[in-house]
Amino acid sequence: ILVILVIFAFLHNLRATLIAALVLPSSLLGTFAFMHLAGYSLNNLSLMAIILAIGFVVDDAVVVIENITRHLDMGKSRYQAALDGAQEIGFTVVSMTISLAAVFLPILFMGDMIGRLFQEFAISIAVAVLLSGVVALTLTPMLCARGLSHEALNNPLSRGFEAGFRRFHDFYGDTLRASMRHRGAMLLLSAAVLGGMLWLAGQVKQGFIPRVDSGMIFASIQYPEGIPFEELSTRQQRIADIVQKHPAVAGLMSSAGQAGGGITGSNVGRLVIRLAPRDTRIGADEVIDELRAATRKVSGVNVTLQNPASINVGSLIASSDYQLTLKSSDFDALKTAAAAVEKRLDEVPLLIDVNSNLELRNPELRVVLDPVQAARLGISAQQVQQTLYDALGGRRISEIYGVDDQYTVSLKILPEAQLNPAIIGQLPLRTAAGDLTRLDAVAKVEPGVGPIAVYHYGQQPAVTLSFNLAPGASLNASLDAALAAANEVLPAGVSAELTGAAQKFQESTVTLPLLLLFTVVIIYMVLAVLYEHLGHPLTILTALPLAGFGALLVLLLLDVELNIFSFVGLILLVGLVKKNGIMMIDFALTRQRAGMSAEDAIVEASLVRLRPIMMTTLSTIVATLPIAIGFGAGAEARRPLGIAVVGGLLFSQFFTLYITPTFYVSMARMEAAIKRWRARQA
Repeated sequence: ILVILVIFAFLHNLRATLIAALVLPSSLLGTFAFMHLAGYSLNNLSLMAIILAIGFVVDDAVVVIENITRHLDMGKSRYQAALDGAQEIGFTVVSMTISLAAVFLPILFMGDMIGRLFQEFAISIAVAVLLSGVVALTLTPMLCARGLSHEALNNPLSRGFEAGFRRFHDFYGDTLRASMRHRGAMLLLSAAVLGGMLWLAGQVKQGFIPRVDSGMIFASIQYPEGIPFEELSTRQQRIADIVQKHPAVAGLMSSAGQAGGGITGSNVGRLVIRLAPRDTRIGADEVIDELRAATRKVSGVNVTLQNPASINVGSLIASSDYQLTLKSSDFDALKTAAAAVEKRLDEVPLLIDVNSNLELRNPELRVVLDPVQAARLGISAQQVQQTLYDALGGRRISEIYGVDDQYTVSLKILPEAQLNPAIIGQLPLRTAAGDLTRLDAVAKVEPGVGPIAVYHYGQQPAVTLSFNLAPGASLNASLDAALAAANEVLPAGVSAELTGAAQKFQESTVTLPLLLLFTVVIIYMVLAVLYEHLGHPLTILTALPLAGFGALLVLLLLDVELNIFSFVGLILLVGLVKKNGIMMIDFALTRQRAGMSAEDAIVEASLVRLRPIMMTTLSTIVATLPIAIGFGAGAEARRPLGIAVVGGLLFSQFFTLYITPTFYVSMARMEAAIKRWRARQA
């Protein structure tokens, strides 16, 4: 509806608006048909692609309709105006459509997580854009030839809007001619914007997978090693009661002996917390902060709360979002290093909920076999191992068959006696001579403590330290601080590396900039083939630094992180902002071939194409605005993409109208100077 209102505001023609509106169902129905044939589902990403496509698909039709309307105002018949207008603008539409669809080619050929994640998103938008180009060059001119007519401005709103646009048109013409006389200053401004964009890239808070308020929170609870189950259950119930009293909690599930991520053990617990409806409570992150403070009242437990990510990445099991793994072939050195690193990470202000999967105080019984005495009695280590397994693990001795079921009978020591060295020492063993002896006759049984489990990573003993980010912390700064803190206290022989989601983020910091670079290169190559010229694509792409600067500036001002969704927004801007340049350059080249100078041609092109430029940009902005504002469930994930697109378009829209024409004239003069130099050399 917003897109259609924008079109009507500029065209003041109900029939032209309806013709443009028909592009939406034509292109989107075709896109849905393709998605059905390709086996795609309607999910968050594909629906976001459809929403964005609403602003994209009308652009081509708007450009065609505006050009046909301009020819109609010259006094031509509807048929002739449709024929001449579509013919004149045809190459421009082809250039815009192909170059915008080509933006998504690098994403399709990426084989990592980002490529798999955004494949349906990229293909859905690309298909919608290609279909809109076909519709704009076939159905739209036909409908204009049949039904388009000139309508007078009968209502005061249309007359007021048109008067305001005319004043802006005249103002733009005067200021554009003035900027042509100061091309050097405009080029310096472009260089300053490029430098500002690079500076802003280092200032914007970086993230990875955005958090969404799904109405669920997970709590992993760690108790002291060796705690009796009755005591664990009592503390678990106390924590559950504290959580249940929070006004934002609608219900919970409590489980003892199982923690987050499938971690099991005798000293862990887990809560799955269901929150009240979103419009009746605060956000999930605020709830976590309040529950974290409340659960600290329970002594002797470590409660880690998680707002689950919208997309799970990484293969490590942990109770927190990010992991740092230490590994070494020397387990004793690894234990010492893990304690030192955990203490050092606790001191980093950017990190919270630091915990380790290394637990060394688990009660255990150590059985040390006396080889001389065992050999004298003919008792093997395997025989001792089997006896301990039967006593502690349970030996199946019988089956009881009932009418409807059967029951297994196992024999083992009572649980309360399993950690008593005196009782374990009385276990019977049969000697080689057939006599019975006790376990303590051939082995020493003594109590002790040890690790619950020894984990491995890369075929080496490893300890994983998990942590969350402090509120407002940037992910890249936090991970750099964690690595730097770990390296300060690590001894020789122990190495540290980021794993899980932190490792995937590190990889994305290399992959995403390369993806953006490849996108720009592909767009340049496509435009160079279409225009058969190496300089014109550079002129068209002068808007990219402006859009990047605007997107990063808005992200910084609104304190929104630069994550994979907002980065996809930057990639989308590569395809969107060059549309303005294509419309101006294509018209200017036509006028130049008719005998006009480069300066006069680009000034006329900018003024003639001002209306479609404003229409297409505003249509895209209003189509993306609901995503940027954040409506609906899961809006937190989509919002950075919308903000990046809207911010980039708003900033680049104004400056592109001046910088692209001045760059075009400078390139034309440079090309003429090179031709004169070659002529003198010849």
